[in-house]
Amino acid sequence: MSSQPSWKYYPSLSQMSPVRAIAESVFNIKNSGLCPREVSPAEAYDLACQLPWITVTDLPMDQGRAAFLGLDESARVIVDNHGATVGRSAAARVFYNRLPKNQKDACEAILREGVYSLTRNHDLIIGRGVIGLDPALQFKASLITTEEDAANLFFWFANFTPLSAEPNYQASAEHPVQDILFVSYPDWEAPDNCPWGKSLVVVDEVHNTIFNFGLRYFGERKKGTLTLAWTGAQRMGHVSAHGGIKEVDFSGCADFAGRGRQVIAFYGLSGSGKSSHTNSLDNAGTLPRGARRRIAHDDAFQIDVDNKLCYVWEPTLFDKTDSRELGHPDWEHCVGVMNNMVAEVDGRVLPYGMDARNSNGRAIFARELLGETTDRIGFPDSIGWLMKDNTLPPIVKITGTNLAVALGATLMTKRTAAENISPDEMKKLVFEPFANPFRVYPLYEDCFGYSKVFENGCECYVWSGGGGGWWDGDDQKSKPVSLVTSLTLQTAILTGVLEWEPWDLVDGAWLPTRATVDKILPGYYEAFNPGAVPNRMEYLAILMDRFAQRIAFLESSDIHERPELLTRLVASLKVNA
Repeated sequence: MSSQPSWKYYPSLSQMSPVRAIAESVFNIKNSGLCPREVSPAEAYDLACQLPWITVTDLPMDQGRAAFLGLDESARVIVDNHGATVGRSAAARVFYNRLPKNQKDACEAILREGVYSLTRNHDLIIGRGVIGLDPALQFKASLITTEEDAANLFFWFANFTPLSAEPNYQASAEHPVQDILFVSYPDWEAPDNCPWGKSLVVVDEVHNTIFNFGLRYFGERKKGTLTLAWTGAQRMGHVSAHGGIKEVDFSGCADFAGRGRQVIAFYGLSGSGKSSHTNSLDNAGTLPRGARRRIAHDDAFQIDVDNKLCYVWEPTLFDKTDSRELGHPDWEHCVGVMNNMVAEVDGRVLPYGMDARNSNGRAIFARELLGETTDRIGFPDSIGWLMKDNTLPPIVKITGTNLAVALGATLMTKRTAAENISPDEMKKLVFEPFANPFRVYPLYEDCFGYSKVFENGCECYVWSGGGGGWWDGDDQKSKPVSLVTSLTLQTAILTGVLEWEPWDLVDGAWLPTRATVDKILPGYYEAFNPGAVPNRMEYLAILMDRFAQRIAFLESSDIHERPELLTRLVASLKVNA
């Protein structure tokens, strides 16, 4: 088996943390009763359908996923709607291994008391799953929760893979990583003396254990489980990726057969265009005839640098439904829905997207809605950092490893006027290194990892403007950069038709030549030429300020613990102005 149970992983069970010991004890309750009991996906679905707040709609579940989960063809999509909180609660996360001793003691006491309440006041159910789709990289995970939380257990089965549905797991490669343990108690009530508020997510990434107390949202279970899987693989030397990745095969194209298979990955924050770049069927009609597209995933994967491969963790997509009207074809691939309006239409009860009920409406969809997919994909030929920085042209090629890593580690967005903040605050950037808010290990480890990725032949590009635009006279005025423009540039990179010239303002950064870019996007060079921007002095001042903010962010991060790395990254972020 790929990961190891505690009794096998630890030379002595006393070497596990108290957090994992508390979780192990819950999973291993044995008595003459029926609880806790292991359930199948079908049993979890049936339990969910009996809960009074769950809506069993008239929308048929994706037939392929229903059969895979052990449901019959009559299975219908269920909707689980929550209350005030309809998204993740970052403030609830407590990273156990970063706490001082006195706070660790307090945290352990709260977990013990919470488990005491959980086991005495609720009937408990257990799900066993496999995280990872390729036998080369799979971990076993167990989730225990209450019967009242059965919908979330079913969604968890659907988002990952039930252990019972993965016959090859026992024969898969074994890794020096513990099985993942996840304890969920959504109805937990915080004690008056809890220093962490009314909800609590305790993450012990060293011992592959997580507790989720007081939170209903499925995304907490998904990202919590995925965080531990990412971290386990990272401990094995892999590089974690919160992004989308796909392959485009040009071997069937008359003019581009020599390009062969091109693998490209995209990393970006919400609204940056990550899904649009990854999932587009034909890049707005710009892919040449005969090109064949395969998508691995649009949200998460793992890079095995040594073997030049990437692996997929999840067989489904957990997508926003804010663009899905009634009748949208994606509903045919739906598996489960949460926090969406439910409407009666011509006698049928159906989920309705468009964020009509609340923001962040979500659904689990079968990955097949993306077309041809794959569980394993080649090493990326290109990585794109997607940023909302109107001082960067819509596409920049980065040739230096240090600059490529520095820009990934300072992947950013900028604040908007809608946030009702002061002009000085408006100038401050928001950084999310490598677009991954779920990293629980030091940032410098990702920097070393992505250095290896780029040193092994992966090219780096920065896409900017998506949702932000390009400089048009001052920091608050931007010229729109259309999605069609961005997708056309993606195709140009995949097909290799662009030639590049140095950008005089940033060493190691290159811009497409006028002759090659205007051939595919007439007028591009004039529209997005940094050498001809209006109000150039202010433009240069803002550009320099943003790079200075990047440097300050790196210097304030844990990268300072690796001074040689920090020196290289900071030196690469130089503006020649």
